[in-house]
Amino acid sequence: MKKFSVEDIRKDFPILSREVNGKSLVYLDNGATSQKPQVVIDAITGYYTNENANIHRGVHTLSQLATTAYEEGRKKIQTWINAEHSEEVIFTKGTTDGINLISNAWGRSNLKKGDEVLITEMEHHSNIVPWQMICDEKEAILKVIPINDSGELLMDEYKKLLSSKTKMVALVHISNALGTINPVKEIIELAHNVGAKVLVDGAQQVAHAAPNMRDLDVDFYVFGLHKMFGPTGVGILYGKKKLLEAIPPYQGGGDMIKTVTFEKTTYNELPHKLEAGTPNISAGIATATAVDYISSLNWDEIHVHEQELLDYATAELKKIEGLKIIGEATNKASVISFVVEGIHAYDIGVIVDKMGVAVRTGHHCTQPLMNRFGIQGTVRASFAFYNTKEEVDLLIVALNRAIKMLA
Repeated sequence: MKKFSVEDIRKDFPILSREVNGKSLVYLDNGATSQKPQVVIDAITGYYTNENANIHRGVHTLSQLATTAYEEGRKKIQTWINAEHSEEVIFTKGTTDGINLISNAWGRSNLKKGDEVLITEMEHHSNIVPWQMICDEKEAILKVIPINDSGELLMDEYKKLLSSKTKMVALVHISNALGTINPVKEIIELAHNVGAKVLVDGAQQVAHAAPNMRDLDVDFYVFGLHKMFGPTGVGILYGKKKLLEAIPPYQGGGDMIKTVTFEKTTYNELPHKLEAGTPNISAGIATATAVDYISSLNWDEIHVHEQELLDYATAELKKIEGLKIIGEATNKASVISFVVEGIHAYDIGVIVDKMGVAVRTGHHCTQPLMNRFGIQGTVRASFAFYNTKEEVDLLIVALNRAIKMLA
């Protein structure tokens, strides 16, 4: 493992050397999607150039090569997240798809009238709407764990909400809008004490550290590869083997069956039971490459670098008159959301883009959270290990110029 160098890392990502609107790109929208290293891009084109074939079914050489490469992605993820079995790793379309799979397949089998599902006030819509839908269908009750003004969960309130009626606790590991890192291990233990299952949305976590399934003792964990420097269109659902074996298939079709007659169908074993149809093969293959890439990095040094970026950007932003940061949790990832008094976030985003700075604006698919703070949306700057303090400086220059124009 070589010493971390942000200058060397940036050379691995071709898009970081391009210009936008005549300015060098400053990419600070990593919470939405991360950029891809050249090795991941090469893995995708390599599949289509040399191995393009469907997987699992063919006996010919190309199919066998593609199948082996695709399943290698599953094994790499298993090791990376410390899952006990490879069949506990289910390929999905992304984080949202994984949550919907569990809310539908597990929810229909396990929820009944009067049961309770707990979510938090900081959830992404993807971890709100599926639970609303299944609770409506099963006449279960959706309850919300509140947060404080710093964007931290009120753990005493969480403990009060837990009861024998609680069947599922679904929460985000790191808030995409606030950067708050939730105490998921404690939350999981408390939920298990009342017999509830836990689903963790790890979409933001996986860009900053590998989640450890056996250490967390989590029941279900979901994330997408596109936020951990991998391809779009592919995600991972981790589930404890006994739980995945107990739930029915979410979708019917090819590969998830053993036998089909017009009278009856028998289902395949894990993981194939939950992976109907032809998957995103090139993305599955590139998954292995993405995991290899991030596993080669010195994450102890990366954590220091990202914390320095967060601290520096926070301090510089607070110097801007009228700017307010939304979410200042003690335990926080390198995500900063803010508002500027009297100026719409969208207008700021448009103007700083003219100066090559890419930030996110809006409600970040967390409208209930925005309502909690009494705002319509924020500007969000989200950092990855390839970002630099010089880019923070360029953000500050662009913001000051935008504010001057819009005030």
